[in-house]
Amino acid sequence: MSAVDDFVAAYDALLDDWPVNVTPVDVPTPFGSTRVNVCGPASGAPLLLLPGGGATSTVWIANVAALARSHRVLAVDVMGDVGRSVNDGAPLRTALNLFEWLDAVLDHLEVNASAVVGHSYGAMIALAYALHGSRRVDSLVLLDPTSCFAGTSPRYLLRAVPVLIRPTEKRQRSLIGWETAGAGVDPRWLGVTALGTAAFGRTTLVVPPRPKRDALARLTAHTSVVLAGASRAHDPGRVAANVRRLLPSATVTTIPGATHHALPMAPAAVVDAAILSAGVGR
Repeated sequence: MSAVDDFVAAYDALLDDWPVNVTPVDVPTPFGSTRVNVCGPASGAPLLLLPGGGATSTVWIANVAALARSHRVLAVDVMGDVGRSVNDGAPLRTALNLFEWLDAVLDHLEVNASAVVGHSYGAMIALAYALHGSRRVDSLVLLDPTSCFAGTSPRYLLRAVPVLIRPTEKRQRSLIGWETAGAGVDPRWLGVTALGTAAFGRTTLVVPPRPKRDALARLTAHTSVVLAGASRAHDPGRVAANVRRLLPSATVTTIPGATHHALPMAPAAVVDAAILSAGVGR
């Protein structure tokens, strides 16, 4: 088997372990086919999930059952990143291309507006998308958002450089193991992301610029920011202070002991914030 075959097998096996019935949908867009893993009641309020870089939509395994009780969950593999989405159409070069891609996905799924949960790189996309097209985003949950309100830790960047220069399964496991201190990560998911790193190699992600103060002042979506208290990706205290200064209407929650890469697998962090943000009572 090739590295891609190994990744696909691990991805599909983890998806089979999701605690809810999931329907994989390959959505055609001008940029290529986008994998969306759909679950929850068809009548539920749409909830769009955007994972962190290299994480794939399988990362939501610990939370998807709770989220799918009352929401129509749309777990997306980000175009241009590791996953089952295939950028074999128009090139993805700018933030505007990312917004056009998401518009095409939601149009195909006949979703006018949704709550959006994004983690890390996914949070960067979610925030930029909400600022660009507020009509498509009802509410916003940003999980340990990187480069949205503060820069990335130099120590984390130093650890990530080997993965960025020559991605391998071992290097991805090492980075995540260091950042999480080996705790809170589903080993099945760790296998998927590590195999994905080996299979896809260097990916050229489109990174939206950090929003300026005046842009954030125009944000209309109800926003919750959930921070990993033990994140090594950035200084969570500084991020929290900047959110309160730049976006005072946002709800800021810090989960003590949670780490950056493990945060999407911490049920209380995602479920509580997402349901609150979507305006649905528990």
